Amino acid sequence: MIQDLHSHTYYSFCGRDEPTVVVDAAIAGGIAQLGFTDHNYGVGIADINTFNEGHIQSYGGALKRYFDHITAVKQLYKGRIEILRGIEICTLALGNYALPQNEDISFFDYCIIENLGDPRSVMAGDVFAFAKRCGCKAGIAHTDLFAFIEANGLDAKDYFSQMAEQGIFWEMNVNCDSTHGYREHTYVEHFFADKRQQEIVLNAGVEVGIGFDGHKAEDYRGDRITYYCRKLEQLGIKQPFASK
Repeated sequence: MIQDLHSHTYYSFCGRDEPTVVVDAAIAGGIAQLGFTDHNYGVGIADINTFNEGHIQSYGGALKRYFDHITAVKQLYKGRIEILRGIEICTLALGNYALPQNEDISFFDYCIIENLGDPRSVMAGDVFAFAKRCGCKAGIAHTDLFAFIEANGLDAKDYFSQMAEQGIFWEMNVNCDSTHGYREHTYVEHFFADKRQQEIVLNAGVEVGIGFDGHKAEDYRGDRITYYCRKLEQLGIKQPFASK
């Protein structure tokens, strides 16, 4: 499955394009399955001045309106590309970044959770409890999980097995774009060069998804996404939503 499970639109403060522009770029790049994952705070607060002022305790239905918008895009492109309605969840206990406790995201197809391992995260290192709070399928975004596991004195086989049991996938973030200064994630290259890591993930049965984390359509690299999706297939590693 050639899938991209991490993309941004103008709903994210760091994104720029409307959803249809992002979909058109994905189709041109040969993507079969595209997941929208705008930041919770960008979707929920929208205005950057409001985001920077005070403390927001409720998004007032903004997440559902975003979901409905992406659902309309999904219907518009039916038969051309499969659209998934996701959201990226920031967990930093800073200002208005973190998802308010009362916000429901269970109706999304999935979420990707960031900041695992950051001492400022409201998760306190426990992504399993946080994923249950989300109520939808969850993935761990752009994180070197093997480094996190080692730093916390955990067992890699047990950790990935627990992820598989709870249906939590690992996002391999393959971005290489102007927004991120063309900086690539080294954990991705390490994983695809390390047979031990591959065997642990494969034996655990955990799903691994590919995400480009795009923010501008002209930076989109369908060839990178295809390359890494094919590598997962060659290794026999399951991808989330691949059977849809």
